[in-house]
Amino acid sequence: MTDYYKEDLTYIHDVGYSEYALNSAAGILTILAQNKIHDGFIVDLGCGTGLSAAEFIRAGYQVLGIDISESMITLAKIKVPSADFRVASLFKTEIPPCTVVTAIGECFNYLFDSDNDEHQLLPVFEQIYHALTPGGILIFDIAEPGQVDRNDSQHFNEGNDWLILVEKKENLEQSLLTRRIITIRKVSEHYRRDDEIHTMRLYRSTDIAQKLRQVGFKVQTTRSYDQFRLPKAHAAFIARKVIN
Repeated sequence: MTDYYKEDLTYIHDVGYSEYALNSAAGILTILAQNKIHDGFIVDLGCGTGLSAAEFIRAGYQVLGIDISESMITLAKIKVPSADFRVASLFKTEIPPCTVVTAIGECFNYLFDSDNDEHQLLPVFEQIYHALTPGGILIFDIAEPGQVDRNDSQHFNEGNDWLILVEKKENLEQSLLTRRIITIRKVSEHYRRDDEIHTMRLYRSTDIAQKLRQVGFKVQTTRSYDQFRLPKAHAAFIARKVIN
């Protein structure tokens, strides 16, 4: 069982933080339509609880969702039974032939794998490139340096039966972001606390674009998924496998 996005954080992420995935999915569907991709097979890396997968299914696509969190995948299977889901690291899983690959919500930044570093991105991009059909698209976003300032190092939110506290620390020299996450959730008549620490490597958009072009992609860098503007210090990429 992974130590990341365990049961309570998965629940809170699903009920309290759905807007990012839903708004991103809506923007991505518009981007796909603009590229005349109206159907086909989408591999959704870091799929979470299936929020984006549900939108893709509703729009007529087939979906395979992949996430390292067992709790996320368990909930996704319940919420979106018409999609396929797999528990796996996006850095180590085999990606099947597909029309589109998505990775919504900083998926490539996370250091959930102990040996994951910047050098692993290029092999992943290469595998995705070869898995995509001619004209296929990779769409994803990353977190860049500049995530934390004096007024944005702590975050608090609550719902009817949950509470979450997040403390962020950024190491500028090592380009690392650490999030300490405390969750409190009401289960039956009792409250349950859990803690997680997430570490992320922060990338510059120009470096990511260079790696994508090195693989063979035609790359567009943007700060939004169509009308949905990404948070500060985030960038999105639309990487096309050009038809020769």
